[in-house]
Amino acid sequence: MFQNRKLLIATKHQKENVIAPILEKELGVICFIDETFDTDTLGTFTGEIERELDPISTAREKCLRAMKMNDCDLGIASEGSFGPHPSLFFVSADDEFLIFIDKKNNLEIIARELSPETNFNGKELKTESELLDFANSIGFPAHGLILRKTKDDVSEIRKGITDLESLKTVFNHLHSKYHAVYAETDMRAMYNPTRMKVIKKAAKKLVEKIKSACPECQMPGFGITQAKKGLECSLCGSPTNSTLSYIYQCQHCKYTKEDMFPNKKKTEDPMYCDYCNP
Repeated sequence: MFQNRKLLIATKHQKENVIAPILEKELGVICFIDETFDTDTLGTFTGEIERELDPISTAREKCLRAMKMNDCDLGIASEGSFGPHPSLFFVSADDEFLIFIDKKNNLEIIARELSPETNFNGKELKTESELLDFANSIGFPAHGLILRKTKDDVSEIRKGITDLESLKTVFNHLHSKYHAVYAETDMRAMYNPTRMKVIKKAAKKLVEKIKSACPECQMPGFGITQAKKGLECSLCGSPTNSTLSYIYQCQHCKYTKEDMFPNKKKTEDPMYCDYCNP
């Protein structure tokens, strides 16, 4: 279905370096990018342009716009978000979505990788010593830094700083004007190897989903559409919030399959029961 077809990767941040090798090897596609396509028009991490859509809708819009510009019927785009992990306290997370669109076969396949592996961070700094400590803590210079006046100010921002001399120069310039500087990790993929690894994991997950065919109609993308809660407590038998089953559904023929006890256990420990351990 995909062999020798051209596939557009909608990116301006070098994500093709980790996405293309996986898709070309596993699907037989020929990947390319459009260097004139500006994905920042849909939002920037630093706030100059606010992202108006949710991550999946943003990735979809990014992909479709790039495909239209290049008259291509096969494309992929990704969108990442950074913030507190939804289930791990005091841990930051990188939440990456990849969307694969095949207009020829009316396919849209989405994969997600939620990872605590991120150096996402920011801090107000008043001295060069604080700057160097922060830089070391986030993996500089392999990981880029951004400096600005304050956390939410977009009037004077310097991105993609990856050498010590530039870091000190920009810091001293901003500090002389504002007496404090806000430093943050540059989360654009080409300046953040840790994020690039998460995108690579998402790409592998996406390929697995693409290669998973519907048992009924054999179309690609037969994957999990819902996780049902309700695994019974082993002590009192009450339903818990733990996963009871995964629901798989084909987006073409709507064939549905329920996979019971996907985590290989039929009851849950009472410590996770709201009744036994309120």
